[in-house]
Amino acid sequence: MKKWLLLSIMVMLISVFTIACGNAEDKATDENETTLKSDETNEGETKAAFPVTVTDGTGEEVTIESEPKTIVSVIPSNTEITFALGQGDKLIGVDNYSNYPPDVEKIEKIGDQQLDVEKILALQPDLALVTDFQHENNPDILKQFKEAGIDVIVIGSAESFENVYNTITLIGQVTGATKEADTIVKEMKGRLAEIKEQAKAVTEKKAVWVEVSPAPDIFTTGQDTFMHEMLEVINATNTAGEQKGWVKMTEEEIVTLNPDVIITTYGYYVENPAEGVLNRAGWEEVPAIKDKQVFDVNNDTVTRPGPRLIDGVETLAKLIYPEIFDK
Repeated sequence: MKKWLLLSIMVMLISVFTIACGNAEDKATDENETTLKSDETNEGETKAAFPVTVTDGTGEEVTIESEPKTIVSVIPSNTEITFALGQGDKLIGVDNYSNYPPDVEKIEKIGDQQLDVEKILALQPDLALVTDFQHENNPDILKQFKEAGIDVIVIGSAESFENVYNTITLIGQVTGATKEADTIVKEMKGRLAEIKEQAKAVTEKKAVWVEVSPAPDIFTTGQDTFMHEMLEVINATNTAGEQKGWVKMTEEEIVTLNPDVIITTYGYYVENPAEGVLNRAGWEEVPAIKDKQVFDVNNDTVTRPGPRLIDGVETLAKLIYPEIFDK
């Protein structure tokens, strides 16, 4: 009897121990999975987990060990995206041309394409959002940043909406705002889809001349630019659509294109740009001049690769096809 009693007790203890170990292991596994997936804040909000490894604009993998607390941005579009992601309070340095949102005026300026390296090193940011221009032309400077313990992410050039979506996603990943990035991209795609659907109502496509710099050196936008893609979205024809990139054209060449609408984008530094175009000698027979269909739009909303590009599309749609979009 004693042997049986002893054996029963041993079996019971082993069972209890096994169950306890199993519960502990399950708990540890659950905790690890939670840590890998997200960190819970006191308010119950989820934050992206770090470290995170991304492929930046150079095609190289970069690992960010912990969520950056301070950031510098060397180009306006990345500044806007950072703010849109709810990370603007982390920005301690921005380029001289960053002008949106208004809060950016309070942030330390760190130069333009020629960076103020000493100032950036003195600021000691956790993360620097740079461009492929710096990667190609100032590799030694970026090396200095890395040696100083600054994480460097190169953001590649963007010439399409798809490029912009990828940029927003990338910046969201490295700043710990993946959820916010997903939301922004989803909203942008949704608004663009709505505009495309409305544009199906266009029965006669209008020919549009886009002018991104005034006379005498007049430049326009051809393929592989946001303006070209925007005109396609709203079912309009880019009169320079056979060209690629940013193209210089003469007034004589432009007049022969006979645009129905002329869009200028330089009102931020030229007073009354529409009036200047309407009064050009030799343009009297151009349909857009005859019908006074010359409009200036906010340059930043049609050329800057960020969330406000959708605002630019909506503005163009209302100006070019008011009978469809401006209701």
